[in-house]
Amino acid sequence: MLKLYLSPSCSSCRKVKAYFDKEKILYKEINILKDPLTVDELREILNKSLDGTDEIISTRSKVFKEKNIDIDSMSLNALLDFIIKNPTVLKRPIIVDTDKIQVGYNEDDIEMFKNVKYIAKQNCTKTNCPRYDSCEHHYND
Repeated sequence: MLKLYLSPSCSSCRKVKAYFDKEKILYKEINILKDPLTVDELREILNKSLDGTDEIISTRSKVFKEKNIDIDSMSLNALLDFIIKNPTVLKRPIIVDTDKIQVGYNEDDIEMFKNVKYIAKQNCTKTNCPRYDSCEHHYND
């Protein structure tokens, strides 16, 4: 299942949620302001990122500017701790699947998640899903 890291006031986050809901793509919503990210979650995001911190951190954020942070001089643990304490430095939304992340809302890039719905449907059959009749992966289009 996809993980969707977001904040409620983010318009791009609302667009992604609306798209996923319309396409019946399952996701777990994680409000980064209400439910702080863990070190493991941040490591997963960074490991799946093609551009590392450049892809997920907004250097234009208020906190980032106020604290005059130099990411390049920070240890990984110090950086992760900083992000956990200041989640608003993260670009949003961050969509995480099994092997990659998508940051922000780009209509063309987001189309790739339709494949997730297709794969889920293919794997939800009466023979391999004990909850087939009520399973959230089983759709009637």
